[in-house]
Amino acid sequence: MDHDAGAGLLNPYAQTKVGSDTIFAWFARYQNAKAEGRDAVNGTIGALLEDDGTLAINTVVDEAIRQAPPVEIAAYAPLTGLPAFLDLAKTLALGERRTELESMGIAMTATASAGGSGALYLAATNFANRGDHVILRDRHWGPYKGFLAGCDLKPRTYPLLPKEASPYPFVDIQGFKSELSNLCAKQDKVMIWINDPAHNPTGLTLTPDGRMAMLEAVMESASVNEKVGHTLLLDLAYHLYAEEPHGWAETIHDAMSNGWPWPENLLITFALSLSKSHTMYGLRTGAIVSIHPDQAVTDRIATVMGVTGRQTWSAAPRVSQFTVSEMHASHETGAAWSNERDRLKELLTDRRTALIDCCEQLGVPLNPTHDGFFAWLDHEQPHDIAEACAQQDVYLVPLTGGVRIGLCAIPLAQIPKVASALRDALQ
Repeated sequence: MDHDAGAGLLNPYAQTKVGSDTIFAWFARYQNAKAEGRDAVNGTIGALLEDDGTLAINTVVDEAIRQAPPVEIAAYAPLTGLPAFLDLAKTLALGERRTELESMGIAMTATASAGGSGALYLAATNFANRGDHVILRDRHWGPYKGFLAGCDLKPRTYPLLPKEASPYPFVDIQGFKSELSNLCAKQDKVMIWINDPAHNPTGLTLTPDGRMAMLEAVMESASVNEKVGHTLLLDLAYHLYAEEPHGWAETIHDAMSNGWPWPENLLITFALSLSKSHTMYGLRTGAIVSIHPDQAVTDRIATVMGVTGRQTWSAAPRVSQFTVSEMHASHETGAAWSNERDRLKELLTDRRTALIDCCEQLGVPLNPTHDGFFAWLDHEQPHDIAEACAQQDVYLVPLTGGVRIGLCAIPLAQIPKVASALRDALQ
């Protein structure tokens, strides 16, 4: 490929867009192996598959979509989203603690988005100054960098796990505080992105103490740095498959109940996705939910997000908003959705348990992994490990700092083969 082609037509940022998506490139390699008749294992994609390899679909959602009235399929949604869907989004983000937080004076707003990715874009383009750094963990979903770069932002990372013994085993709280302090000295806005629970790409979930320590660090920083706006974004892409799906709402509620003062320069926002939780990947529906003690702040955010969405994708799909709103408004269909979601969650739990057990038996140093779609092997040469696994017809995804293992796609019966391939690759 001639990377200079179109140089006179493309702007400088556009000219930096080269190559293909790593995940889909490795998925293509799996597909080629399968087409050649090999007994290949697909651990690449981020979609939940049944043990027979077909896409796992929540049948309750599927049926509800097919029964939607034609006008709900064909018509535009309001630019910010259907009111019933926006109300549901707040509940999906905060669970049973929503009402109590509202009674404590916490104001909330929601805007429908083009999937969880759309919610991330809304945050990136509105909550940080161009040229600033955004704080990420050093192991994160690769497209984060693209969303940030497209808004002229750069990542600043801290280690995923503490290097020394810590009361918070799944967050490097000291590393996080250090990066937060450094940026507060240089920027008048600081944004933090954390994908929790059920972190992509590791499956890591913070403990209640870890969540509280992180929230305390952000609140303390906001209190000390009064002229620096702080935004804590919680990416909830996989949260409804976690053991504590609304753990952050619990933590925020506990902090408020204990009398913690909420600094006016702190916003907490949630990037919500229906792709995984409702198996609606292609309908591209999500929401950004923001909470703050001052309703004037959330009202202003609602306006900004609505205008941004209008200028970017116009309006998010109506049929998915209508369908899930109607479905969750009924106790019967809501419970049926939950039962089917629990079945899909059990697929993931069984696969994760099997992988952890097999890796322990074979001496494979798998990273701590708890919830969601993925597991992770930390390694300084991830491409070498992935290539060695591919030679054994096991296809995983090499990313910065390690190899992502797509438990969501691997049939339970093939888990031992994955563990064996990892052991051989490491040797």
